[in-house]
Amino acid sequence: MSGPPATTAGHRAPGLELRELECFLVLSEELHFGRTGERLYVSQSRVSQLLRALESRIGARLVDRTSRRVRLTPLGEQFRTSLRPAYEALRATVDSARSAARGIEGRLTIGFQGTADDRIMQAIDLFHRRHPGCATEIVEIPLCDPFGALRSGAVDVAVTLLPVAEPGLTLGPVFSAQQQTLAVSVRHPLASRAEMDAEELAAVALIFPDLPAPAYWRAAHAPAATPRGRPIPAGPAVSTLQEGLTLAAAGRGGMLLCRPTADYHGRRDLAFVPVTGLPDSVLGLVHHTARETARVHAFRAAVTEATEGVGTAARAADAAHVT
Repeated sequence: MSGPPATTAGHRAPGLELRELECFLVLSEELHFGRTGERLYVSQSRVSQLLRALESRIGARLVDRTSRRVRLTPLGEQFRTSLRPAYEALRATVDSARSAARGIEGRLTIGFQGTADDRIMQAIDLFHRRHPGCATEIVEIPLCDPFGALRSGAVDVAVTLLPVAEPGLTLGPVFSAQQQTLAVSVRHPLASRAEMDAEELAAVALIFPDLPAPAYWRAAHAPAATPRGRPIPAGPAVSTLQEGLTLAAAGRGGMLLCRPTADYHGRRDLAFVPVTGLPDSVLGLVHHTARETARVHAFRAAVTEATEGVGTAARAADAAHVT
């Protein structure tokens, strides 16, 4: 199939229909008219109609369709690349305006890695008190994919381990800096130690997060060398925290994780040895830059207030202890 589709006077209107753009973006992901219709809750013929209308407005084909497959034309690929961020930004703007007009309502999905500690739970409680009309859902993010749920829209915000250097994602409040520990089998020679130096990691095969986690992020949580440059052996790659802990308990290697996560996931077949000489493990609140709705903004404010409050209380307690 080639050449631009036939146009009609009705299709030459200068304005664009958001439904046409949405249909094209979904079709560019599914490459199947039936599945696109299912996602949009319309018939397959309606998908074809919306696509033809969009192509008529543009004046060229965006999709090649045969009896065997559906694929984007070169112009379709270019159009999708340019359209996606603009569409997401427009949708976020509309959502934000709607939320502002009605107050913070609807649902906010919060992803977390490791452990949803006291700071996050306090932030969620504060958010609920301020915005009782907005429900929250809390889901765990796989260790091997810290940013995928944000990109796909499966979560609105995510509490992830730093570093974060992702285009299209915004890092908000940073909190919960904690000393790192090494999880090893209770049978490991290091298991009885009160603490260990980072240079001793050269004798431990480190369990590391698998793909699709970015290389820089994986290296931060399972470094290939000690601070002085001694190589650290690579252990097995894992997709989830539980998988890593299980392999550590089986003696397949050691796994670095923060103290609160170690405390929460304590088990009789594992020892958690504090490691000196490594940067602290730090969490941050991340959201998709183009999807900063009023709900996201309100939750970010709650996290900032809750984490600052915890820090202030901790400093006050330390001062009282000293005096």
